Amino acid sequence: MNIESTYKLNNGIKIPKLGYGTFQTPDDELGVQAIIKALQIGYRHIDTAQSYRNEESVGKAIKLAGIQREELFITTKVANSVGNFESTIQSLDDSLDKLELDYIDLVLIHWPSPKAFRENWQQRNHDVWKALESYYQQGKIKAIGISNFKTKHINELLKTATITPAINQIRLCPGCIDTETIDICQQYNILLEAYSPLAQGLIFEVQEISELAEKYNKNVAQIALRWSLQMGFLPLPKSITESRTLANTEIFDFELEETDVAMLTNLTGRCGSAKDPDSVPF
Repeated sequence: MNIESTYKLNNGIKIPKLGYGTFQTPDDELGVQAIIKALQIGYRHIDTAQSYRNEESVGKAIKLAGIQREELFITTKVANSVGNFESTIQSLDDSLDKLELDYIDLVLIHWPSPKAFRENWQQRNHDVWKALESYYQQGKIKAIGISNFKTKHINELLKTATITPAINQIRLCPGCIDTETIDICQQYNILLEAYSPLAQGLIFEVQEISELAEKYNKNVAQIALRWSLQMGFLPLPKSITESRTLANTEIFDFELEETDVAMLTNLTGRCGSAKDPDSVPF
C-alpha cells in the first residue's frame, strides 16, 4: 500500500486512500501554491467545498500542476445555502466553472440539516440528491455522496434515492467514532471519509498518542492517520506547510498492532467530538 493505493466505491469508481483537505486553505496565491506542492508530493485526491470558497484556487492549482485529469480525484460539496433542485444545478455549474473542470469526481451534500431548511430538511435533501443523480447520469459527476449524515438522515434519503451514496464524510479521529453511523454505512457499502483526522490539533495533546509515536518512530499525526487507514476510513489531512504535507503521506510503511488500534479507538472524548448536524448554526 502506498499513496497511489485506492478504495473501490460502491459504483466501481476508484478513490485514493489518502486525500488532501483544503478546509480553511486561503483562496489566494498561498492556497494555490500549497495545493500545487501537495500534487507534486504525490497527492491525487483533493477535497474542497463550495462553502470553503477556494474552488478557484483548487482549479488554478490543478491547471498549473499539469497533471493528467484522469489521474486526479476532485471532491466538492453542495453548500448549506442550496435548498432545491434548481439551485443545486446552478451551484454545480458554478463549481465546474470555478474548478475549470468538465466533470467532478465526487460531490457530497455537505450537511443534512442546514439551519435555513431545518423545518423541511427531508425534502431539501431529496431535491438536492435528485439534482446530483441527474448530473451523475449525465457524466458530469462520477460519484455522489453525503457528509455529516447520521442514521436517520441516511434512512430518509434512501426512501427516494435511486443511487445509494458512495461516501459519507464525517468527523473521525482517535476517540471520536460514531458506531451507529459507521454500522449503517458499512451495511450499504458507503465508504467513510475522515475529516479532521488530526482532530484540528487536539491529538498532539494526548499523551498516549505521543507514546505510540515514540514506539513506532513516527510522529503523532502519522499515528492518527495510520489508525484511520486501519479502521478502513479515508483520511483527509490538511496542511499548508510543505514538510507536514509530505510527512502526512509517510503512513504506508508501518502497521499499528491491533491492541494499539483498539486503544486509540477507545480514547473517547480525548480528541473532541463531532458537531450535531441537527443543531449547527449554519
